Amino acid sequence: MPPSSDFYTLLSNLFHQMVRTPDVLPVIPQKQWRMSSQEQLLLKDLQAALMALEAHNQERQLQMAARKREQATLLAVSQTLASALELKPGLILDQLGVIIDYTHAALFSLEDHTLVTLAVRGPQRLQEAVPFRIQLNDPESQAVLLNEQQPQRIADVWSDHPTAKFLRSLLNDHAAVMLEGVKAWMWVPLAAKGRVMGGIGVANDKPGSFTAHHADLALIVANQAAITLVNAQLYEQAQTLATLQERQRLAQNLHDAVNQSLFSASLIAEVLPRVWERNPDEGRQSLEELRRLTRGAIAEMRGLLVELQPLVITDSDLGDLLRQLSDAFTGRTNVPVALTITGKGTLPTDVQVAFYRLCQEGLNNIAKHARASQVIMKLRYEAGLAELTIHDDGRGFDPTQVPPGHYGLNIMQERAKAIGALLSITSQVGHGTEINISWMNSPQ
Repeated sequence: MPPSSDFYTLLSNLFHQMVRTPDVLPVIPQKQWRMSSQEQLLLKDLQAALMALEAHNQERQLQMAARKREQATLLAVSQTLASALELKPGLILDQLGVIIDYTHAALFSLEDHTLVTLAVRGPQRLQEAVPFRIQLNDPESQAVLLNEQQPQRIADVWSDHPTAKFLRSLLNDHAAVMLEGVKAWMWVPLAAKGRVMGGIGVANDKPGSFTAHHADLALIVANQAAITLVNAQLYEQAQTLATLQERQRLAQNLHDAVNQSLFSASLIAEVLPRVWERNPDEGRQSLEELRRLTRGAIAEMRGLLVELQPLVITDSDLGDLLRQLSDAFTGRTNVPVALTITGKGTLPTDVQVAFYRLCQEGLNNIAKHARASQVIMKLRYEAGLAELTIHDDGRGFDPTQVPPGHYGLNIMQERAKAIGALLSITSQVGHGTEINISWMNSPQ
């Protein structure tokens, strides 16, 4: 017996509900007539189908929500890595850990067929083993690990699978610590512009932890990390080139200053005997001028040696370096510098170099623009704080009227920012200028 017209009406209503609101499953109303056994079976099958469809929709919504969160995380990871100009290997592993659960991780750079650890994450023993190297001398190692687009997954590193055996033979000596307590393993190459630069190895203590989807995610992060490494290398090269160009500029300036001082000293020395015979008091003044010029020339020569041998800046005491800059400044400008040093301290290399350069730039600005008659310089150390103040009594300027980049202020700000220091420059027309550099040793 075929279903009744009432049953067909019920099915028609359910169908129209599904068309109007496809995201909401229809509710089957209570039966309003006596159903036949065939209608009851059909209705039961329909209810089962609707329940299965609802379960499928819920699972699909959960998957879509998970993918959405995953995409948002990948975007955040990419933005974080893309914004890093300086190489921070640990950051790459930390960002990978946001989307892939691992117990061990290591980032390697490729140097002449050798993988060298840049950073690790995991147990203490692994961190203590850094740095370690993995030799890739045979073609098999290079083929397995350096294939540009092929991550490698091993469900159980202690199995008899050929790839697992290969991995155990590769991670020997100090590198064997990567396998301690490990089951699953995944390797993802770092490649950019067709060149393999290294790779990332991650492990988990649960077998089969890494799926093909995990490999796809890791490859996305690895590709972004490779671009980050390339950018970091280019940035470092640019910084090196900028430093070299600056050293050449400063060395040329110092060379010119030395020549000027020695030329002036030679003129005074040539006429000094005649001046002394004619007027001893004037001769003494000329002798003092000669002493100032030669002392300044010696200081300038030392400054020239510093530019030719930059390690002198890091190996010398900062106070001695500031005295040298002061003597050179006085020698070429005849403007005295009163230098006082309070406390004792040792600064990190980059901080000491920055303080030296900031002082050098500040004194150069005074010599060029200030028309000062005196400079007061103070270096103070106090409980993790280093502060340098340079004050002149020159003509000053209106900070609001200074064009961008004038007086080298942008360069000075960049130097201070690079070491996390605070730089303040206060000035008033007719009342001189004061430069203050303050650096605090932040706890790690």
